[in-house]
Amino acid sequence: MASHARTLGELKNSDYQTRPVKDEMRHNLLAKLRNREKIFPGIIGYEETVVPQITNAILSKHNIILLGLRGQAKSRIIRQLTSLLDERIPVIAGSETSDDPFAPVSAYGKQTINAKGDDTPIAWVERDARFVEKLATPDTTVADIIGDIDPIKAAKGGHLLSDELSIFFGLLPRANRGIFAINELPDLAGKIQVALFNIMQEGDVQIKGFPVRLPLDVFLVFSANPEDYTARGKIITPLKDRIGAEITTHYPSELSLGVEITKQEAFTAREELNGELRIPDFIRETVEQITFEARDDNRIDKRSGVSQRLPITVTEALVSNAERRAIITGDEADIVPRISDIYAALPAMTGKMELEYEGEQVGATKIAKDLIKRAAGEIFEGYFVGIDFTNTIRYFDTGNNLRLADTASNEECLMLLEEVPDLVDLVLLQDDFDFDRDDAAQTVAACEFALEGLYAQNKIARNEEGGYTAATKAKKDRRGMIYDDLTETGRFS
Repeated sequence: MASHARTLGELKNSDYQTRPVKDEMRHNLLAKLRNREKIFPGIIGYEETVVPQITNAILSKHNIILLGLRGQAKSRIIRQLTSLLDERIPVIAGSETSDDPFAPVSAYGKQTINAKGDDTPIAWVERDARFVEKLATPDTTVADIIGDIDPIKAAKGGHLLSDELSIFFGLLPRANRGIFAINELPDLAGKIQVALFNIMQEGDVQIKGFPVRLPLDVFLVFSANPEDYTARGKIITPLKDRIGAEITTHYPSELSLGVEITKQEAFTAREELNGELRIPDFIRETVEQITFEARDDNRIDKRSGVSQRLPITVTEALVSNAERRAIITGDEADIVPRISDIYAALPAMTGKMELEYEGEQVGATKIAKDLIKRAAGEIFEGYFVGIDFTNTIRYFDTGNNLRLADTASNEECLMLLEEVPDLVDLVLLQDDFDFDRDDAAQTVAACEFALEGLYAQNKIARNEEGGYTAATKAKKDRRGMIYDDLTETGRFS
């Protein structure tokens, strides 16, 4: 078998044929398509948009760039491209540039073949070792990407500085016969982009004034923010022109897709627990809706975007708060997160939002709370449309209030909720909730969700301590709402 070959002669006798990396990826992609295999496992929501475009680009043997905001799975897609490489390929042993034994590109590879012929030792490289990734930063140099003269290497080998054997190769030559990825391409200095262009176009580059011919065989893939990938100084036009396909990624277009992604990615398998963790659908949907609301909020910078990591980290944080409460209250046998756990996850939200000037004036915490309120209201309407909570609202209007303490057990909370007229009964009537009064954890979570929905509709109020009270007259009046919000943020007094 070819994979057992240890010398060039053995490789020749095995009839093994090497091929350019883009031909290799194209061949393996066609095989996946014929076998109806999933090309990018774990990537959700791109089946009709991004994946077909990447497929077409690879079949066309084009270098590609993924344009998108943060948290749109660009890096994950790039890293999964290695699945389109052969499992192993032969290289000249000791070659820094993974030289093809049949067509070496480096001086080392050529000299080794000339000196040893069919006895040239062969090494086999796994597909994962053929992927090189670099995050572009303004301080990245030509030496990092292409290479530099190494005087010590020249002295030890007795080479001239102009000799290719005096070069310490950078990341790109070391990616020869593989995939080279650069994240945030526009952050590279212009001269680095020129060097990349020269490699792509001519296969040569100048290192410290010495011309070096490097006809590399590399599949190049880049990522960038669409706002930066322009011809206004961030990216040089000749390089832009040599990238075969510009593929735009996007956030989930539907709430259900976002929920599916978060469910897949969030750390919720708390194996140390002594009971069962159940996350209600309305909690998952509310968390996801927070992200959708944030992406539409003018106080949040749309150029930065709101990462899909926000609902993932919020889900993890709210589960942790529910986990902590269950251990404290002794309800560890049945753990069900509540709306209050989403509020406890505020630290997981605020760092995920880049605010505009108006948002900075309000503050990240205030905006995050507002997003939770709006999201809960949106999801609430889907569950309780047409339901009359008049008696429940009247309970608060007559001076009563309700606070479900973060350290209160499910049974304690249910006792308090049953004091509120109609609330538990109306919640349990919903067909979407497949549980009864005996399921205290689910009932408490659903009732608190209903109260949060009434708060979102400004029919009741929620104080800073997380308790529900009567809505003030100003809150029920739209102009009063605006006045109240401005007063709370300190912008009007």
